[in-house]
Amino acid sequence: MPESEDDLLPVSALQHYVFCTRRAALVHIEGLWSENRFTAEGRVVHDRVHDAKQSESRPGIRSVRGLELRSTLYRLSGKADLVEFHRDPPRVVPVEYKRGVAKPLSPEFRVQLCAQAFCLEEMLDQPIPDGAIYYAKSRKRVRIEFDERLRSETLHAIEGLHAMIASRQTPPAVYDRRCRSCSLIDLCLPKSTRARNAASSYLRKIVAGQVGIAEESPS
Repeated sequence: MPESEDDLLPVSALQHYVFCTRRAALVHIEGLWSENRFTAEGRVVHDRVHDAKQSESRPGIRSVRGLELRSTLYRLSGKADLVEFHRDPPRVVPVEYKRGVAKPLSPEFRVQLCAQAFCLEEMLDQPIPDGAIYYAKSRKRVRIEFDERLRSETLHAIEGLHAMIASRQTPPAVYDRRCRSCSLIDLCLPKSTRARNAASSYLRKIVAGQVGIAEESPS
């Protein structure tokens, strides 16, 4: 695989990609961005956590904030919120901070954290068996095991993200419950896009003779 800096994608892009491929394309292909309350609160949490000056040590644990990550194998780069280096037994634990309260874990959070583990495994040449997601509002920490299923899911997402970025094609919009909390809804316009797609499909059917012109058109 190529190893140039331009070929590296941000680990954070995987969260967008798993949540919604169109969102990932709007951000990382078309360069669009817009904030809402949720993204603003999340940014504040991450800005605080990424302050490397706050790195600290506890008995048996060295905690490093804002650690730069890089993988030439998976062509990723990024920054870990927190990485714990445990002395006894020796192990490395990446910790990702999220706003809000602990809830059933979204797959995009688990994949993003596992990708951080991929980077750390390559950088440190040692296995990373698990990590954690910390929810700032509820102050609850949830352990995430990097089992074979999650590793396979993460690898699939990495490959899909790279393929999408290389294609320079933005997937069509699909309006569903995710759209209501998405900060890009006014740029994505999923309802309008859906209507245009329905009209285009209807016209193609007319041309193909599959429906008559007198039939009711899609709303």
